[in-house]
Amino acid sequence: MLVKTYGSAVQGIKATTITIEVSVSQGINFFLVGLPDSAVRESQQRIATAFESIKQKMPKKRVVINMAPADIRKEGAAYDLPLAVGIMAASGIVTSTLLGELVIMGELSLDGTLNPIKGMLPIAIQAREEGFTGLIVPKNNAREAAVVNDLNVYGVENLNEVVDFLNGTLEIAPTIVDTRAEFLQHANEYDVDFADVKGQENVKRAFEVAAAGGHNLIMVGPPGAGKTMLAKRLPTIIPPLTLREALETTKIHSVAGKIDKGTSLMTRRPFRSPHHTISDVALVGGGTYPQPGEISLAHNGVLFLDELPEFKRTVLEVMRQPLEDRVITISRAKFSVEYPASFMLVASMNPCPCGYYNHPEKECVCSHGVVQKYLNKISGPLLDRIDIHIEVVPVPFEKLAESPASEPSESVRKRVVKAREIQAERFIEWKGIYCNAQMSSKLIRKFCVLDEAGMALLKTAMERLGLSARAYDRILKVSRTIADLETSNNILPEHVAEAIQYRSLDRDTWAG
Repeated sequence: MLVKTYGSAVQGIKATTITIEVSVSQGINFFLVGLPDSAVRESQQRIATAFESIKQKMPKKRVVINMAPADIRKEGAAYDLPLAVGIMAASGIVTSTLLGELVIMGELSLDGTLNPIKGMLPIAIQAREEGFTGLIVPKNNAREAAVVNDLNVYGVENLNEVVDFLNGTLEIAPTIVDTRAEFLQHANEYDVDFADVKGQENVKRAFEVAAAGGHNLIMVGPPGAGKTMLAKRLPTIIPPLTLREALETTKIHSVAGKIDKGTSLMTRRPFRSPHHTISDVALVGGGTYPQPGEISLAHNGVLFLDELPEFKRTVLEVMRQPLEDRVITISRAKFSVEYPASFMLVASMNPCPCGYYNHPEKECVCSHGVVQKYLNKISGPLLDRIDIHIEVVPVPFEKLAESPASEPSESVRKRVVKAREIQAERFIEWKGIYCNAQMSSKLIRKFCVLDEAGMALLKTAMERLGLSARAYDRILKVSRTIADLETSNNILPEHVAEAIQYRSLDRDTWAG
């Protein structure tokens, strides 16, 4: 008897429907074809033992299973359940007429219980697009899949429930998630707030400008000055995720297996902070079976690189293309996958190996030339993609002891959202550009026009402070963002003056 069940294969953040054809006939042996990897081939032992847990036996006949299309590699144990259901249907244990309308996925334990799988959200999206009416998935994945509307999602705990449901002897209520209500309920829920930060008003202002324009930022300061504390609070002032961004972010984390059990939708902007020992593959993504890297997991959020000069140079250099294109393509001999990588880069570093260069109280013990050598670990092309440089100094005791709280994140976020709305209206004709940081040279010439006073100020600053040529466009972009925060149509000299002070590392005088 020939039976078809349907599963799904995830490549990148997209899914492809897999047709599982099961034939049980006279003879003996078990054949599994269709480019399965070792984990899929090992399913025979898991399925046989799970059958025993529900008092059934594998058919002692010739079982041939084909997983089509055969040119797509099938990976992982998530095909256990559709394979098991196919074998039972071909053996007469399951007599359901619904198999052609359902996508079935799940990993079997030896006792018949179902373990959660990766990539459930893209599987559910693809199932709806192809006209399937429902999904049978592990219970821990049900809420994640139920984010997709117009699709019946049946969460099951074990193989016995699947058999009873398909045979009509057990009713399982579809899991229902009100996506929009859930999204709005948990939006902007953060455990940290800018109100926790005492002092550092100039740094908080730089963060506000960075959030308003989507600018990358680097902090330079001694240990204990509060660089990490500030970076962790940046997502709290970035505009909230839109529903489209939340779905896209959830898809990436779903594919990487980073979704918490029972979670339906990610509502917070991601904050990723990899250790400086990370490899280039772990950062950008890849591997034998490509997985999203840290830059993709930070999509629509913040990637924080603490102690930037301590990262391997090769690791930092692979970020240059994703920072520009906001997408990363991983190519293999037979296929390539594309992961989105639109993130804000926030980096921090000590000013020198000992950490106390330019410290107001402690003396630097580094020898002559070491400070510049330490800074040179960061290449010019990477530094060129960071718009804002800010020096962070330790907070004096008087500021730490102050009882009044600082301005909360919600107040700052309101100003940032207003500035982003101005930018969205400005770039409405340019697809894929939504903030000032993404402006090309052509758009800078169009939207960042300075008056005579502003141009004279910029010229004087570049000559006297020894600013590099690459600082010119960056200053104009940041000036435009500062003007947007002030709801000013024109870039005024005071906007240019503030932007100039955010180019510390470009000055000839910095680091002696």
